[in-house]
Order: sequence, then structure tokens, then C-alpha cells
Amino acid sequence: MEINVSTSAIIQIAILYLAIYAILKSAKGSRFGQALLGVGLLAALSAIFTFVLHFDVLSRIVQWILIYLALSTVVIFQPEIRRILATVGAFGAFDKPKYTSDGAAEPEFVVSTLLALADRKIGALLAFERGISLRGYEATGVRLDALFSRELVQSIFTPPLPLHDGGMTLRYGRISSAHCIFPVSNNPDLLASGMRHRAAVGLSEETDALVVVVSEESGAVSIAHNGRLFRYYGDMREAALRRWVNKAMREGEVGVSFAARVYDWIVERRKAKAKKEAAKEEAK
Repeated sequence: MEINVSTSAIIQIAILYLAIYAILKSAKGSRFGQALLGVGLLAALSAIFTFVLHFDVLSRIVQWILIYLALSTVVIFQPEIRRILATVGAFGAFDKPKYTSDGAAEPEFVVSTLLALADRKIGALLAFERGISLRGYEATGVRLDALFSRELVQSIFTPPLPLHDGGMTLRYGRISSAHCIFPVSNNPDLLASGMRHRAAVGLSEETDALVVVVSEESGAVSIAHNGRLFRYYGDMREAALRRWVNKAMREGEVGVSFAARVYDWIVERRKAKAKKEAAKEEAK
């Protein structure tokens, strides 16, 4: 039996695969990702009932359940869907944050500053901008565009100074704004948490930002990412902060869209080709 597969079919399958992979990667670790897994299992059961076992009644029931789930998912998982759509919207952005030049802070310095806040039990809320812009949230606060310094960060978050309440945003390794209002998460698992922690998770649900919370009560450090909250105490704080902050401020990866990566790949290929041609000319 001969199977003919056209080039168009291969391209369509590749596009479908990339789209599914991007959605699953964006939803990984979130409630939306778990819901997608459940829908996938129901779809697999429907296919088995229809094409393998020929259970027509059960197949129709599962199909109706899938239809209702598809409609309810739009309502239940609005924050996750908005975050995925915002990530897609950042596709064409060619801005590439540079965290090691123009007065930008080094990751190690940011970590030491956050640990100093934790040791002094100064409550803080910092959001690292990545692929999705935080400019909309900056409009709710005070724009600074200032160098990241330990003294400035401590003075901003020390009560009762005017800017201590609210969140701080960081872009390109600089303080872009302070006293910002972040969206509060409605996750029932966070009912016992403070407003800073709920705001951190809320922003991570809406965007791909990495948000750091320093507790003023215990000095613990929490990280909100993709709608999840990770808490670290005592000796765990430094290693965890270093890992997360390096991830948020790694030059060449964080905040770079897919289009920018393709552009960089093309530039690197051209440079490599030019080096090979130069080496051939020298060999002659």
C-alpha cells in the first residue's frame, strides 16, 4: 500500500505541532495546563470509542462533554488565555533587553539587594519584565527609569515613605517604575496569603513576568511564575533567588521574542559563513 504525503501536508503538520507545543509550554504548571490535559484525555477516549470500539452512544456523550468544556474553558481560565494571547502578541517584537550594559544591574547584585531586604524584614514586591510588556501596569504607579541600587530599593520599600506600597517593575536591568498596582489573583489556595503574594501571582497569571515577594513578617522570599507561588525560607533563599533571577535576567534569552531569536540565528549564520569564506581565502 503506497502512502503519498505532499509537501503541503508536511508543512501543515509541522505548523500544527509547533502551535500545540507552544500552547502546552505556555500552560505548563498552571491550572489551564491541567485542564488541557484532561480535555486531551477525553478527546483520546472519544477517538477510541469511535474508531476502535465503535461505541456510538459513549462517543456522542464524550463529544458533548468536550463541547461544553471548550465553552466553559474560555470563562474559567480567562487569565491564562490572556497570558497565552499576550505571548503570541509579543511575537513580532524585536527588542532584546540588555542586562549587562548601560548601567543595568548584574543578577548577583540584584540577589544581594533582595537578600538584604529579607534580612531586614522589609516587605517588597518586584516584577521582572520578560516577553510581555508591563507598561500598562507602570501607568498605575510612578515612572522612575532609575539605576538599580541597594539604597534606592530599600528607601522605596521602607514604610511610611510614599512609594513603599505597591509593586516595582524592572526593565533592562533598571527600575522602570514603583508604587504600581498589580492584579490580585482569585486562586482559592492563596486565601491565607497576604496581598503582596496574591498580587504577585495575579501578575504572573496575566503576563510571563517573574515576580519576587519579600515578606516583612518572616523575611521569607517567594517567587511567582506562570500562576504558581514558590516559597523559600532561611538558607534556601539565596540559592533559589540566584537561580530565578539569573533566569529572569539572562542576557540573550529573557524577553526575546521568537522573531528576535530567528533574526539572531540568521545573523549568526551569516557571520559563520563569512568566517569560513575568510578562512578559505587565507588558505589560498
